[in-house]
Amino acid sequence: MILTNNVSLAYGKRVLFRDVNIKFTPGNCYGLIGANGAGKSTFLKILAGDIESDSGTISVGPMERIAVLRQDHFAFDEKTILNTVIMGHEKLYRIMTQRDALYAKPDFSEEDGIRAGELEIEFAEMNGYEADPEAAVLLNSLGIAEELHHKRMKELEGGEKVRVLLAQALFGNPDVLLLDEPTNNLDIKSIAWLEEFLYRFQNTVIVVSHDRHFMNQVCTHIADIDFSKISVYAGNYDFWYQASQLNLKQKQNENRKVTDRANELKAFIQRFSSNASKSKQATSRKKLLEKLTIEDMPVSSRKYPFIFFKPERPCGNVILEVDGLTKTIDEEKILDNVSFTVNKGDKIAFMGKNGLAKTTLFQILAGEMEPDSGTFKWGVTINHSYFPKEHSDHFKGEANLIEWLLQFAPPKEGENFARTFLGRMLFSGEDALKKISVLSGGEKVRCMLSRMMLSESNVLIMDEPTNHLDLESITALNHSLIKFQEVVLFTSHDHEFVSTVVNRIIEITPGGVIDRHMTFDEYLESSEVAQTREAMSQKAA
Repeated sequence: MILTNNVSLAYGKRVLFRDVNIKFTPGNCYGLIGANGAGKSTFLKILAGDIESDSGTISVGPMERIAVLRQDHFAFDEKTILNTVIMGHEKLYRIMTQRDALYAKPDFSEEDGIRAGELEIEFAEMNGYEADPEAAVLLNSLGIAEELHHKRMKELEGGEKVRVLLAQALFGNPDVLLLDEPTNNLDIKSIAWLEEFLYRFQNTVIVVSHDRHFMNQVCTHIADIDFSKISVYAGNYDFWYQASQLNLKQKQNENRKVTDRANELKAFIQRFSSNASKSKQATSRKKLLEKLTIEDMPVSSRKYPFIFFKPERPCGNVILEVDGLTKTIDEEKILDNVSFTVNKGDKIAFMGKNGLAKTTLFQILAGEMEPDSGTFKWGVTINHSYFPKEHSDHFKGEANLIEWLLQFAPPKEGENFARTFLGRMLFSGEDALKKISVLSGGEKVRCMLSRMMLSESNVLIMDEPTNHLDLESITALNHSLIKFQEVVLFTSHDHEFVSTVVNRIIEITPGGVIDRHMTFDEYLESSEVAQTREAMSQKAA
């Protein structure tokens, strides 16, 4: 259990939250949501004791342990992977290192023996003899192979380090678990395992995530940071979203009814106030008007960009034909004889463990890379646009946002057009004059989506477009692709995003391509697909 008492935090005049009083109880998983900059990660840091609030206190149950998913990928570089995980339980790790240091002494004394015995008792009471096996199980479940467990953290790739730090947070059955974006760099299999782990977890979890499916699977409550306060709702993310939209609509309808009634009364008063026979009725209506109150609608920090892809023309009958594409990078065969045909109305999610394979395929189709062999042909009616996973090269230089956007706008358009367009993508006022070199990850993504909208393409190629976006922007993009009537080729780790958009799955494996017209959930549950994948793996081996 963790309890907040009148917790407040502000940066200058900007209040993130004020007088927060919440009791986070065992057996529940709280999804912490809010717009970018609302203070989600900051609130987790206050709960963890990493930073102090302006006022208020944080209370944790007696003898309870808080575990945190750490974001510093270099803090444990000199530690072995297994020990990094065990360090998640600081007291256990401290006892273990003290005990090992005693046993390593060349002049082990009687006093050392007594102390070692005391440490052994504490170690056993904390289930220390199961520490290595438990850490290994967590690592294996998160895709860190056993042969890596005794290597040092600095030998791992960035994505692998994130998985080890997640295992560190989960280790040792903590009483309170604080997770900030735990699904980052996890594949679908690892995310499913984490969902099951948290579903069975009996203690308190508070999690920040942009993955709506994950939130729906694990959250029993939603803690929403908005209007400078944190409100807790029972239910998962979808329930919160539907309830909040309904509540907003009800308040708007109530205000509309009050406004309409007020206008009726004003019209009557204006018409008959000077009429002697109606003066009493006019006076009565003035009193009624004074009693009417329109409820102030507080300004939400939650904003949804306007994302709408409008193709200049529909696709013809021939979209794309891919035949035998092969590509080797740094002596590793990334694509091997990849063939498929894209048809009208296809919305295809490209899957597969090797992210480089999907990125390479998209770069070839977009004309940014040449294949070693094989061919691809776009139809004559096709105008395609490409959203690359890595797009930092598009934001170099000293141009501001207006200047950057006008590169892709119709020639006749000027600053007013750019400001209007940028405003709909949440760059209003002075934000439109920001230098492109200082934009955040989410801002760059919104810019790249703006560029795609201006292209008026009938085929959209998107490589992980939801990376760096907040929930509101992901929702807006999701809805826009559902409404888009033409062709989409994309890859994403966002379960909800994929499952609501696709009608076809193409999985790139080392042994070939698995191509199925089915929903994403059908693909995940298909035993036939699993058998085909296994056969292709054996073929490749």
